[in-house]
Amino acid sequence: VPAPAAAAPVADTTPPALPTTPPTLAPPPTLALPPIETRQLANGMKLVVVEQHELPVVDFVLLVRTGSEADPIGRSGLASLTADMLDEGTTTRNALQVADQEAYLGVALGTGSGWDASQVVLHTTTAQLDSALALFADVALHPSFAASDFARVKQQRLTELVQVKDHAPAIADRAFAAIVYGPRHPYGHAPTGTESSVRAITRRDIQRFYDTYYRPNNATLIVVGDITAADAERRVSARFGDWQREPVPPTTYGATPRKSATTLYLIDKPGAAQSSIRIGGVGVPRATSDYFALQVMNTILGGSFTSRLNQNLRETHGYTYGAFSGFSMRHEAGPFTARAEVVAAKTDSAMVEFLKELRAIRDTVPSAELQKAKRYLELQLPGDFESTGDIARQLVPVALYDLPLDFYDGYVQHLEGVSQTEVQRVARRYVEPDSMTVVIVGDRRTIESGLRALDLGPVSLRNLEGEAAQP
Repeated sequence: VPAPAAAAPVADTTPPALPTTPPTLAPPPTLALPPIETRQLANGMKLVVVEQHELPVVDFVLLVRTGSEADPIGRSGLASLTADMLDEGTTTRNALQVADQEAYLGVALGTGSGWDASQVVLHTTTAQLDSALALFADVALHPSFAASDFARVKQQRLTELVQVKDHAPAIADRAFAAIVYGPRHPYGHAPTGTESSVRAITRRDIQRFYDTYYRPNNATLIVVGDITAADAERRVSARFGDWQREPVPPTTYGATPRKSATTLYLIDKPGAAQSSIRIGGVGVPRATSDYFALQVMNTILGGSFTSRLNQNLRETHGYTYGAFSGFSMRHEAGPFTARAEVVAAKTDSAMVEFLKELRAIRDTVPSAELQKAKRYLELQLPGDFESTGDIARQLVPVALYDLPLDFYDGYVQHLEGVSQTEVQRVARRYVEPDSMTVVIVGDRRTIESGLRALDLGPVSLRNLEGEAAQP
């Protein structure tokens, strides 16, 4: 008689135990950055070179030290339109030929403009270096600004600006800048301009802006990759050496707007399911000696997913998908902004929690929270230098704001030196809940009565451009 078959083993369906404590963060790793070499061409163009020979690629960033802050009054959007036009055709290639050459070489070429700077960027393999650099220089030095291409790019911008009118977060951002800085300050307008300002921009304006600011003595070329400093200087001199220097006018900023009592500016967007909230005011320039203390303080307040603002408004109350804050540091004092898109019915409740956290950060932060913020900033630093393109991007503020070349070498040490006392000091100096601008874009009929009941200060009605509106 055969033996009975053994019973099949019973599968263990017990779920694995879930961790009950977060992992312990390791000390920040040592970040060994390659040396930075600097050169200067006879025409005044600066050269910043980092050799990185792991892969046969090179990244170039031509940094023109002028951006949207130089837009003339009534011509906002001029810097960004000028940058957009650079790769739309040169004196020897039309727009399609530029695009075809880029695809044929397998390179990535781009242009753009923002606050304080305009850029032309290139990523190429070393095998195509000569041809890629020729295309790069042609785009940067010989744009044609053809009338037909200008008309097309301008119409695209106008279409985008029409679309902005239906996007509450963009409306809030534009109105916040206009209200905080006023119409005559360079930071009081949107870099992309308005419909009226863009319509006013002519091809002659584009050419004049380019001729005025795109000069070698107003430019730095950042080069990172499989190339030596001597070779970079030789190749760059051959392409950019004849670029003619001219005096470049400085940007006039005027007086920094003075602080006043907290005022709430309400922009009606009928039927909006969410309200876009912006709270803040004038912050600090990039040259501030409080840079590292502000980085740590803001990480705690609203600069990370586990920040106080996000944990409160998202995780605890469910008012939003994300609440954050930050300092936009520029040549002059850029804005400090706390922000969120919240469900309309909870607009007033969200304001209560925002102000609660803005006041609480002015108290001493616990040492454990301080250390967590430092580790957050320290441990993400190596990831910012993984590729040649990453390194080039990290060198942009170094070149733009004349930071020490060894800025990142001492980054972790500076963060480690931030104390509880310093965090409290900068919070009390720069986060002032009783003298902040509050801009809210939402359904006025749904949210106005609740906001007025909070009695935060005067309530002013504004239109989509941040200008005074009729009640």
